[in-house]
Amino acid sequence: MTYNEVVKSVDACLLPLISELYGLEGYETGLVKAHDGGRNVVYTCEKEGADAKILRIAFLPDRSREDFLGELEYIRYLFNHGGSVSDVVSSRKGNLLEEITHNHHIFFISLFKKAKGKLLVENNYQYREGTPITEYHYNCGKVLGKLHQLSKEYTPIHRRYSFFDKYNAEYIDKLIPDSLSPLKEKLVELLNTLEGVDRNKETFGLNHFDYNDGNYSIDFDSGQITVYDFDNSCYCWYMFDLASIWGNGMGWIQSEPDASKRKKFMEDYFETVLAGYRSETKIENSMLDTLPLFIQANFLENIIDAFEVMRNNGEEPECDEELSYRIKCMEDDIPYFGFFHEIYSCEEPFQYEKYL
Repeated sequence: MTYNEVVKSVDACLLPLISELYGLEGYETGLVKAHDGGRNVVYTCEKEGADAKILRIAFLPDRSREDFLGELEYIRYLFNHGGSVSDVVSSRKGNLLEEITHNHHIFFISLFKKAKGKLLVENNYQYREGTPITEYHYNCGKVLGKLHQLSKEYTPIHRRYSFFDKYNAEYIDKLIPDSLSPLKEKLVELLNTLEGVDRNKETFGLNHFDYNDGNYSIDFDSGQITVYDFDNSCYCWYMFDLASIWGNGMGWIQSEPDASKRKKFMEDYFETVLAGYRSETKIENSMLDTLPLFIQANFLENIIDAFEVMRNNGEEPECDEELSYRIKCMEDDIPYFGFFHEIYSCEEPFQYEKYL
């Protein structure tokens, strides 16, 4: 089923069933605009005098019941142990996950408390008035550090998949066209390098795996960050999420034409992030030395995600300027997202001529 077909089915038939399952009588539902690559139909649920909720309806066959339970149990654990996350709302039956079959199609239903505050983009990328932006950078690291510390102590009931369960040579060969064989070789080479990185309780565990300002809300009264969207959570090195935060910082300085100034900003930015992170959990300098490697691992995930979106949408593979930029950096071993390299243009950030 396509996204639009699912929306029609939900609006026509499923919402009353879901409302009964979760006690949403009297709530007004509003469809949240889907982003590129989104794998769910999402609604806001609001009612005067009650906390707002977020309803998620998953319809693609790319995840199993066990996958969803692994995600939702992890979120509940994080919430119950002080992690700053949007809690799961149990159904009237006491379940974290409900399943509805309609027209021979299975829909997985979950409900969450709506996070307090709003997205940074909804505030025009302006932080709290009168407060230095470094508070936000510190809090980004601190909140993630708390999640990682809790992950180190977590024993799952339903286990989420591990990085190499998905990211492996067989999957890359199947997903990416042969016309991009140099890219496929570089991705496999990167995976082989990652295989040699130490994996223990302090370095490897459940990651958010998509930690960015589109997946958390900020309470602009207090600065508190609340994280959500654990769809991609998997067992990986904690450095992967830290490399994601590093990448998030580029947006604050991407218009600066002087590469040395961009580099200095990123060093100061990441130092502040790490101070927040280390206030909640420890990380060895030997792991921090692998930052360039895990920035490349983020690029690997970005590239694979782009091809997955095209596949899920039934589109022929095509590399736009943004994907072409990532491919060029991967093929030519250009580190740090190319941010300090001559390939980068502050007039057209992260763009390169099309490959396909």
